[in-house]
Amino acid sequence: MKFTLSWLKDHLETDATLEEICERLTAIGLEVEDVDDKAAYRPFVIAKVVSAEKHPSADRLKVLMVDAGDGKPVQVVCGAPNARAGLVGALARPGTYVPGIDVTLAVGNIRGVESHGMMCSEKELNISEDHDGIIDLPENAPVGMPFASYAGLDDPVIEINLTPNRPDCTSIHGIARDLAASGLGRLKTRPAPSFPVEGTTPADLKIVLDDERLCPGFALRLVRGVKNGPSPAWMQQRLKAIGLRPINALVDITNYMTFDQGRPMHVFDAAKVKGSLIVRRALAGETVLALDTREYKLTPNNVVIADDNGVESIGGIMGGEHSGCNENTTDVLIESALWDPINIAKSGRSLGIITDARYRFERGVDPEYMVPGLERTTELVLELCGGSAAEAKIVGYKGYTPKIVDFPYAEVKRLTGLEVSTEESRSILSRLGFEVEESGERVSVKVPSWRPDIDGKADLVEEVMRIHGVDQIKPEPLESHAAVNGRILTTLQIRSRTARRALASRGMLEAVTWSFIPEDQAKLFGGGKRELKLANPIASDMSDMRPSLLPGLLTAAQRNADKGFGDVAIFEVSGTYETDTPEGQRRVAGGIRRGTASLNGTGRLWSNNAKGGGKPVDVFDAKADVLAVIEACGLPMANVQIEKGAPSWYHPGRSGTIKMGPKVVLGYFGEFHPKTLGALDVSGALCGFEVFLDAMPEPKKKATRTKPPLELSPFQMVKRDFAFVVGSEVEAGAIIKAASSADRKLISGVNVFDVFEGASLGEGRKSVAIEVLIQPAERTLTDEDFEALTAKIVGNVEKTTGGVLRA
Repeated sequence: MKFTLSWLKDHLETDATLEEICERLTAIGLEVEDVDDKAAYRPFVIAKVVSAEKHPSADRLKVLMVDAGDGKPVQVVCGAPNARAGLVGALARPGTYVPGIDVTLAVGNIRGVESHGMMCSEKELNISEDHDGIIDLPENAPVGMPFASYAGLDDPVIEINLTPNRPDCTSIHGIARDLAASGLGRLKTRPAPSFPVEGTTPADLKIVLDDERLCPGFALRLVRGVKNGPSPAWMQQRLKAIGLRPINALVDITNYMTFDQGRPMHVFDAAKVKGSLIVRRALAGETVLALDTREYKLTPNNVVIADDNGVESIGGIMGGEHSGCNENTTDVLIESALWDPINIAKSGRSLGIITDARYRFERGVDPEYMVPGLERTTELVLELCGGSAAEAKIVGYKGYTPKIVDFPYAEVKRLTGLEVSTEESRSILSRLGFEVEESGERVSVKVPSWRPDIDGKADLVEEVMRIHGVDQIKPEPLESHAAVNGRILTTLQIRSRTARRALASRGMLEAVTWSFIPEDQAKLFGGGKRELKLANPIASDMSDMRPSLLPGLLTAAQRNADKGFGDVAIFEVSGTYETDTPEGQRRVAGGIRRGTASLNGTGRLWSNNAKGGGKPVDVFDAKADVLAVIEACGLPMANVQIEKGAPSWYHPGRSGTIKMGPKVVLGYFGEFHPKTLGALDVSGALCGFEVFLDAMPEPKKKATRTKPPLELSPFQMVKRDFAFVVGSEVEAGAIIKAASSADRKLISGVNVFDVFEGASLGEGRKSVAIEVLIQPAERTLTDEDFEALTAKIVGNVEKTTGGVLRA
């Protein structure tokens, strides 16, 4: 947002210097990004040509003697056709930077004659494109005076970095209001426009929309008999200073209102409008030639202003070329409307149009200024272009219902630590335009129409804080905890850090991917719900909150592969979204491996192959990663169960589900379904996993943080092997579970060490060999004890799986 100092002082009565104003702007949250103090124009002075003689060696050049007011004329060689004795213009001495030609002057020698500077044209000073001759000022122009001061070119330009939540400061009036509230002057209030009204606006006006929020109000006025020429110099000068090109008086007035009052306006040439003006959705395939001379193809998502000729304007974004105003315009329709911010943002993004009107409407303009804005614009048109104004037509607007915020003054202290008195808080809010209706320590505050960003009491605290002064917050050390080594982080935070460390130690690199993904990817991974769609996405392919970390990781791995880095192992610990409630947000550790990026090594080296590396990653690599995360997070691994099968984006025969008990799902792992990879346009050997850190049960609280004493059994561990013949469909995990439950005190572990299938066992049968670890704790076991334990193991396995000991 750019503005000049003099423009600001049209709205703010202040004696503050430029430096003080800039400091205060930054202090109240309107950060100053750049200040052009116009120092580049200071060297140019008004000078008078004392004499003009023909150059001895060039027919088109003249040798001038120029007096800059010091009584010491300097010699200047000039080729301008209007150079003459008695001319008063702008002189640049050697050492001066001339912005229009991007040159720093030096003493020159032109055809054998020295030149000590130059007389400047308007183009050379970036005043206009006129380069036909040097600047010709009136004879009474004060010689020796800085030219910038005389011509009004010394008006500093301030640029602030405006955050999206401050639509009120997209106007110079709004910025002045904030400065006045901070005590840096008095806000000037302009008298309400007053002008005679003659007749009515004949154009019929209709709003035909299925959703009235798309255009909550529309005001229109006809002004007859205007003369549309160049706008006055003061207006052109201000528009040029902020980077706008003056076009004609009518268009310049609308641009001026956009910045002066934050009220985008539009003008139609009334003679070019045929029939009624209708606000409606665009028809599929409808086009419009806009004022930027580009043709745009519209969709029903775009709201337009149309007449019998078709689309005349893209509502709130850009007008059409057909009904635009030019030097032949005599009757004009002035439009002041309200538009839905979300629809404006989506339409502008889909059409690729960035305008000052869109910038303001998508942030939210003051609805109560719709009609006053029309009146002020009409006043300027009558003042600069003449004509007579008809009675305005207003359709659809139902008035503004202010938001009421319950505000305890104590919130200022609680949220900021600032000691601000009740009286000062009330005064600050009142100066900013809020209405404090009651007295006491808890009040109701009416939010003004120009502050759509204010929703709750925290927003009011922010208003009090920034005007009172953020620099008034004194730094304080963090409160020390009473307990030695007291726990600070939550269990979920600890597990997030632990998961990162565990995966990094397994050779994986941490990635950070977008929290929003395309709709088709969201649906592919179980998402795509309506409530998880972004109302205002930053890009069309980032429309949905992600239901899983895997789409972002898979596409990231493919981008690496496309650049020649095919062996990738990456992970992310972050949030996924199942619903739009806090409970629907999950904390997940996810990762993928691609190519040969296994734990044992990466690539095709012979040494890697010898160690088992160099082969494509598979389901077992993902399984190892999952178990490493779960074990690092401190869960009892004896209670962790692995079941076959996983969600549809995994390969049905090469994936698994990690559980703790029958109901708690800790995560999934496996290779990916070919259809999933095809839909993502991803290729290669890929496996991945997801671990739900927030699904892990909280550890049991211990009476003391002291570790228990180490207890080792004095008796030797014994191993016994069993081979069971079971059906091919029986999982090894079921056999392990059955064997472990035979005697939990004695059996310390069960491992599978062999699986055999062959014709000797019969069709549909397999042999699973397990090793049972037996750890006596109280006495040495006898043969009878082992026989009894063996019988229990065999009985449990037979009862649970139908397996029998292999002969």
